[in-house]
Amino acid sequence: MQGLVLQLTRLGFLLLLWLFVYAVIRTVRADIVTASGSRLTRFRTGESGRGRQSTRGSARFLVVTHGALANTRITLGAQPVLIGRADDSTLVLTDDYASERHARLSSRGDDWYVEDLGSTNGTYLDRDKVTTAVKVPLNTPIRIGKTVIELRP
Repeated sequence: MQGLVLQLTRLGFLLLLWLFVYAVIRTVRADIVTASGSRLTRFRTGESGRGRQSTRGSARFLVVTHGALANTRITLGAQPVLIGRADDSTLVLTDDYASERHARLSSRGDDWYVEDLGSTNGTYLDRDKVTTAVKVPLNTPIRIGKTVIELRP
């Protein structure tokens, strides 16, 4: 009888130890994701000396609506916006499903176009996979991994 009690006590202790390790790993992981998301976000306005004409209805901001960088807002200028995990991207993502150089947003007049840069998991405009440069309407979601962005006036 004593052997059975001893074995059950050991098993209970081992279970508690594993639960503790799991809780520590989960907490550390959440802290790393939060800290790296705020530290790696870069803002570049890309404004040129000429100034960009802004007409009614044209996009002025790029807004992250879902993902680790939710509520991040980037002012759009004349320069293209590079999106990916690379440190030199305009919008640096900490998303495991994003490629180093995932996508590019570029302006053509008052319109903005998104193009996939050969990413592994693809870029989606609304629910359609982007295979060539596609015009992006205002307030239409662009999904890159777990991150969703939109152009806003």
